[in-house]
Amino acid sequence: MSQNVGAGPRTVLVISDPGLPTRRLERLQGRLESRLGILYHCDVHVITRTETIRLRPDNTLDVTAAGRLADEYDAVDAVLLLTEIPRHSGEDPLVAEVFPEYNVGVISCPTLGAVATKSRILTVLLDCLTRLMPLDHPKDGSTAAAGLGPGRKVGLRWTRWRQDSGGHLALRADRLLGSARTVMGMTVANDPWRTAPRLSSALAAAAATGAFGIFYSSIWQMAEYLSTARLLSIGAVAVAVMITWLIVSNGLWDKPVHERLTRVVVLYNFSTVLTLLVCVVALYLALVVMIFAGGLIIIDPGFMSTLLASSDVQLTNYLDIAWLSAAMGVVAGGLGSSFDSRTDLKKLTHGQRERQRRYATDDDPQEA
Repeated sequence: MSQNVGAGPRTVLVISDPGLPTRRLERLQGRLESRLGILYHCDVHVITRTETIRLRPDNTLDVTAAGRLADEYDAVDAVLLLTEIPRHSGEDPLVAEVFPEYNVGVISCPTLGAVATKSRILTVLLDCLTRLMPLDHPKDGSTAAAGLGPGRKVGLRWTRWRQDSGGHLALRADRLLGSARTVMGMTVANDPWRTAPRLSSALAAAAATGAFGIFYSSIWQMAEYLSTARLLSIGAVAVAVMITWLIVSNGLWDKPVHERLTRVVVLYNFSTVLTLLVCVVALYLALVVMIFAGGLIIIDPGFMSTLLASSDVQLTNYLDIAWLSAAMGVVAGGLGSSFDSRTDLKKLTHGQRERQRRYATDDDPQEA
């Protein structure tokens, strides 16, 4: 890998994990090249490449692997790795690391959270590069300057560069909020909105069961009798039951192979629960809407009024019936179904399964 960072055109190789990191990088490539051209006063060519970025079980990088990939291109001045794997330095979430001796930097997308991540990724990418390729004549307002020390803050108020015990620079987030931000970032990386359609079989089974609520007057009477708070509680219990079933039946709960991995595995499990929560809530609300619409079409207000001994039938009565029927459908129908295929399941838990495979890998190349 080229170590030349003098004047003239420069080349940066950015390697990203498949999935969300790659999609974000594709949207950022043009902006990154433009900003780098302004900072360095020369043409900067950004090469992007999608590769599964492998980490050793202790979360350390095989930096020489990045160098081998860079050798496939001509005169690469710096390599950045953009990964979806959450990383830690001690108890602190690790946003990025810079290895000047190898001209390699690594950025962990989940640690940047779920909000304004493209802007945050761009900021950290620029900051890492200006540390790997120091600016000869930094402009005012740039994210970094020549000879930056480890204490200088990047453009994210909740992070700070520090000298790590290994001699390289590490960008750490605050421990408490950083962990919460990491879980949210991991949940977004799981693409729950893309996962929800994979629960179509569960939705079909739940809809078939929940539809009985339209035709059975006992469900109408129960929905009329129950308070709003109790109906909401029933819905919450139904969602929790389905999430638990999906986790248990599909083996989605990770267990650490080594004690030092406990904290990372806890984050994986939290993100799995949040991902499924988004999916199941979406399924539940879709079921409520379908039953509500079906009830409006099928149930005559006068007939309902007669059975409920009430002269005032409102839309809330139909909504209560739909809510209770959906809860019944989720519990009774959802428990008898799962994801549509093991392939889809693996896609949902890509991060967890990939991480679990690396835990058991003892023959990775030794870290440089």
